[in-house]
Amino acid sequence: MKKEKHSLFSSFGFAFSGIYQAIKKERNLKIHLLVAILVSIAGFFFKISRFEWLIIILIISLVLSAEIFNSAIEGLCNLLKEKLNLGYSETTLIRNFSAGAVLILAISSVILGFIIFLPYLLSLQ
Repeated sequence: MKKEKHSLFSSFGFAFSGIYQAIKKERNLKIHLLVAILVSIAGFFFKISRFEWLIIILIISLVLSAEIFNSAIEGLCNLLKEKLNLGYSETTLIRNFSAGAVLILAISSVILGFIIFLPYLLSLQ
């Protein structure tokens, strides 16, 4: 089977379409996006340092990417379940691993957020 070649422009289009579809479909991704927007507003408000912005941008990117990967893995589990007539419980471990990875990143992002923003919040007093 010959692999179909797409232009670089088309490849970006597919990627942006995937991001759009994930945002439209996935509730948790919407929550992560809302938090990312609020954190960004706080960053502008407190005029955080360049290094702090780098950390904020990196952790937001990681959490959003992990959530999209998690959605893709869940989609694959659903496909396996349907095509191989598997029960939900037969893909539970895979789903739980994927969700656990997102949870680790989300908890880490909250901890990093406290480390970055707590000094700014305390200086308001």
